[in-house]
Formats: sequence, structure tokens, C-alpha cells
Amino acid sequence: MIQPAEADPILVEVTRGALVESRHRGAVAVCDADGALVQSWGDVERPVYPRSAVKPLQALPLIETGAADRFGLTDAEIALACASHSGEPEHEGAVNAWLRSIGLSGGDLECGEHWPMHEDAARALVREGRSPSAVHNNCSGKHSGFLTACRHLGEPTKGYVAADHPAQRRVRQALSDMCAIDLSGAPAGIDGCGIPTIAMPLSALARGMARLAAGTGLGSSRQAACARIRRAMTTHPLLVAGHGRFCTEIMAANSGRVVVKGGAEGVYLAALPERRLGIALKIADGASRAAETAMAALLRRFGGFDGADADIVGSWLEPPIRNRAGIEVGVVREVAWRA
Repeated sequence: MIQPAEADPILVEVTRGALVESRHRGAVAVCDADGALVQSWGDVERPVYPRSAVKPLQALPLIETGAADRFGLTDAEIALACASHSGEPEHEGAVNAWLRSIGLSGGDLECGEHWPMHEDAARALVREGRSPSAVHNNCSGKHSGFLTACRHLGEPTKGYVAADHPAQRRVRQALSDMCAIDLSGAPAGIDGCGIPTIAMPLSALARGMARLAAGTGLGSSRQAACARIRRAMTTHPLLVAGHGRFCTEIMAANSGRVVVKGGAEGVYLAALPERRLGIALKIADGASRAAETAMAALLRRFGGFDGADADIVGSWLEPPIRNRAGIEVGVVREVAWRA
């Protein structure tokens, strides 16, 4: 029976002084490479929108169609296809170069425009008298991947975000296959970047990430595509998010042992190749601060931090709350898995 989100356990609390000021509920599913649910907290069968956390799985058709090889994409472009980047110069330059290589430009992106998420990059645009473009959109790499497959297959590039476009049908099929779930009648909405976002249970998302981690039960071509995505994200973590961002810092600290990707509204997914596990997390109130701390605690619990940079890991396990003067006044801390 599907329970309301309020029935989920408290995973993270926020203190100020000696008082717990806020609490965040959530649900977690952990699956192994065979698709079995290893452990769970809260209702993991309630459908949730995975939002951008599912980008590593959405990138599979870019490789499997042959588009990545035809256009000579490197691991850097594959990482960008999985990214929610901060719009820093590294991201802007790489996306522009990628689009030029397939004969397109930022004007062909249908993800919409927004200011860079990185404050220094946004300030630099203002100083230069430039306005943000679709290239600065955190999803521009993913959309460049969609366009690359369209160019390879001779499909229309206009309207590639529509649910009935072949680009999005391929994505839906890849998600269905990887997560072993029939999505034909699944609830669907429109993501912030304009493509469909398809709701599914955390148990299915964790199963998909476990398959990404291990390649179990997949054909040889999909196994190779999964390995390429894992390698790209862990060797180019800066392109996946940006300076000071959770995904970038956690993957950089772990030398390929963790693939982690966040999404809007408190969703995080992770793959642990050595442990052959997948993790899916949803914070009920959508708080990213809680999602990051909870995911850090889960990675510690399931062996994702063995040999990792302790200082970086520690900064995300119990990040401080600071006032405007920079003085520490509290912390964000996990409570469900506290030793």
C-alpha cells in the first residue's frame, strides 16, 4: 500500500545552537545488481519524478545509436550529457564546441535560458554585457546529446523535447529497460528543461542504477555504454556539476568508486560499481541540503567512501550552518544512520 510522504522516516535534521530547528523526511531504496531490494527506508514504491538525477540513464541512447562514435565524442561530452552543470566557462565552452561539431548552435537547444548557477560565472556575464543563453542552462549537455542522436539518425531537430519525438521515445525505452518497469502508463510531467519527466518508484530507480553499476543482465553493447558513462562521469566530475558542487566533489574524492547524480526536489541517485549496488533517494519536502547529507551518509554506510578523501567526505556528511558573518551556528546532520 502506498503511504503518504509524511509516513517516511526523518533522515536529516538541522540544528541551530542546541535546538533541532528543522527535520527532513525521506525514502531510500538500495538494490543489488540482480535487482533485489537490499534495504529500504520509507515508501519506496510511491512514484516520484527522478528529474535530473536520471540523466546517466537518459544518456544511453546517445552511445547505443552510434551517434557518439560517429561524431567522435570524448568522455568529456559524455559527462556533459549526464550533467546538471553550473554554467561555468568550462561548461559553456565545451557545449558550444560540441554543438559546432554536429553543425548546430545554442539556438538549436530547446531547454530554455537561465543565468549560470555559479555566481562568479553569472557575474562575469554581467561584466561582459552578455545575457545568458540556452548553453548556460544546466541541462544543455543533455540536450546536446539528444540533438547529436537526431543528427546521426536523420531525425528532425525541431521539437526534439516533445514526448512523441523519437528522441524522447528512446529515452523512455532506455529507462524502462534499465529499471525493469513498464512506463507506458506511468505519471508524466514536464521537467524544467522541457522534456518529459516520468515518475517511477525509488525501488525501480535503484534497480536501474545497480544495473548501470554492474552491467548485470544487459547485452554487451549496453554493458559497454554503461561502462563508458561511468568512466566519463568519474574522470570528468567537474563537467557533471561544477566547483563546490556535491556530485563533483564526491566523485573527485572517490577515484571512480562512486557515480552520483542529483536532481531537483531532493532526488539523488548513485551507483557503486565495486559493490554492485544502486541507491535512490527522495527527500519529501524537496530540500537539496537534506538530500546531499543523506546521500553522503548512505554512501558511507554502503562502502562508497572506502579510501576516499576524508576531508571532502566529512564536509558533506555534516555541513555547517553559518550566519552572514561566516560564524558556524548549527549543522545539517543525518539521523537515520548515525553510528
